[in-house]
Amino acid sequence: MASVLVVEDDQFVRSALIRHLTEAAHAVRSVGTALEALREVAQVGFDVVVLDLGLPDLDGAEALKMLRGITDVPVIIATARDDEAEIVRLLHAGADDYLVKPFSVAHLSARMAAVLRRTRAGEFGGSGEHAGDGVLRVGGLVVDPLRRMAQLDGAVLALTRREFDLLAFLAGRPGVVVPRKELLAEVWQQSYGDDQTIDVHLSWLRRKLGETAARPRYLHTLRGVGVKLEPPPQGGDGPG
Repeated sequence: MASVLVVEDDQFVRSALIRHLTEAAHAVRSVGTALEALREVAQVGFDVVVLDLGLPDLDGAEALKMLRGITDVPVIIATARDDEAEIVRLLHAGADDYLVKPFSVAHLSARMAAVLRRTRAGEFGGSGEHAGDGVLRVGGLVVDPLRRMAQLDGAVLALTRREFDLLAFLAGRPGVVVPRKELLAEVWQQSYGDDQTIDVHLSWLRRKLGETAARPRYLHTLRGVGVKLEPPPQGGDGPG
């Protein structure tokens, strides 16, 4: 069972979601505006938020940014905008997943289950170099899955939850080329998906690690194969 906040101004859709999610044993609260959603999230702890973009007071994308300013609760976007650029923008703003309307409640439930599995997994297993306290170390990169903190050369990295999950998963397998299908299955908890989602998150992660795809330090993409994380060579960053 999960605690769910449904943010939807269409009363018919809202009632249907509440009914079906309640029947699935979830604890559901609902609001019809972005400001009400912000107030609810600030006062009540939720496991997941289902956020409609077409709200009467604020654009849903702006609401998402405001939510991310006060909480890291998983957010699933419900949108009628089947536009690739818009979806990328929402992922960049902090969305954990999205559904294009119309969608079935079964589809929503499956996406919720995947998001909650990722969130509750907390720490990824793996064969990387663990300190006695479970901390992963790859070169100057230190990843603490238990505390969900990462440092690069002593500086704390400001990572989103998904960026951290991706980094922790790869850090647990240093030097191993991880296929994209495995990343989708283990990090996104999806058996299928768009490679662009992985590319977008890798791009953000590279930026925070101070590197680019053309001049990688830690993250190396093997076209058509997968991604690996390994320490930079001794004596310099090198072009990888």
